[in-house]
Amino acid sequence: QVQLVESGGGLVQAGGSLRLSCAASGRTFSSSAMGWFRQAPGMQRNFVATIGGSGGNTQYADAVKGRFTISRDNAKNTAYLQMNSLKPEDTAVYYCAARRGTAPTRIEQGYDQWGQGTQVTVSS
Repeated sequence: QVQLVESGGGLVQAGGSLRLSCAASGRTFSSSAMGWFRQAPGMQRNFVATIGGSGGNTQYADAVKGRFTISRDNAKNTAYLQMNSLKPEDTAVYYCAARRGTAPTRIEQGYDQWGQGTQVTVSS
C-alpha cells in the first residue's frame, strides 16, 4: 500500500502558475504509475494527467494539454503537476493517485490509492 500527500494548491489569478506535489510512501514508488484528477464543486472527478513508472509515458486531458506538465522524481518518491496559464475553469480539488503497475491510465478505477486532495482556485 502507498500513502499519498498532495501539496502546492492555493489561490492564483488567471494566467498564473502553480506546481502541485504528491509525496508517496509505502510500496516502491517507481513500480506505480501515477495520475492526477480533479473535481470541481458539484461535478464528477475527472482525469487530468498520468505518467508511467519510469516517467517516459505521459498522457493529458484535452482541457489541459499544452498548459499542464506531469513529471516524477523517483529518487524523491514525488510526482508533480506543473500548471501554467491557469484559467478559472481549472478551479477544483486536485487529487493524486497511484496504481499497481507501471503502465499509465486515464481510468479512475485503475488507481487503488488516493491522496486527500489539494484545493486550486483560479480567480478571473
